[in-house]
Amino acid sequence: MRVLVVEDDLFLQEALKLGLENAGYAVDAVANASEAKASLREISYDLLLLDLGLPDTDGVEVLKALRKEEQSLPVIIITARDSVEDKISGLDCGANDYISKPFDFRELEARIRALLRKHIWSNKIELVHGPVRFITNSREVLIAGVPAELTPREVAVLELLLQKTGRLVRKRQLIEQIANWEEEPSDNAIEIIIHRLRRKLEPAAVRISTVRGFGYMLEEWK
Repeated sequence: MRVLVVEDDLFLQEALKLGLENAGYAVDAVANASEAKASLREISYDLLLLDLGLPDTDGVEVLKALRKEEQSLPVIIITARDSVEDKISGLDCGANDYISKPFDFRELEARIRALLRKHIWSNKIELVHGPVRFITNSREVLIAGVPAELTPREVAVLELLLQKTGRLVRKRQLIEQIANWEEEPSDNAIEIIIHRLRRKLEPAAVRISTVRGFGYMLEEWK
């Protein structure tokens, strides 16, 4: 899952980035509305965490522009504005959730999980693919009931393959799934991750096929 954090308080921005990365998300962070709009044009995100008090324009304008383009990207507003009127305004402008500063990071994580579960997994708590169980809340993977020893990048790749079981997933999509601004993985890095995933899933007879020149596909369970 790739998250864009828009926050001009650099201390909080870094704390959010670090906390989310430790939770297994790929995270990009910007400090103003102009950079946010540019990032949203260039990159496909799974979630936007949006501050309202930005230095160049109100974060609500970013949200309005996003919804005007009919983008369904989930948005959580994070702001010091805590009046009922501000919350109503933010939600009416298209935010999916609203959390006031200061907040407990654990609560933010729970809200993120709930929003992504609804947006991506149709409110499913877990997804079963043969002997593989993917817990959507914790992003934990179990194989035949045993926790799988997967790296965060392997989980991210498997997560996307599970979302599109039986359909082609292009290499570019996998790169975007695990990339951040400091590092964009190469095609070779994706091939290594797929190789390791295959080896770990092989005992469970779960197969990832290669569509040469295009990408990969998690085969339907039979």
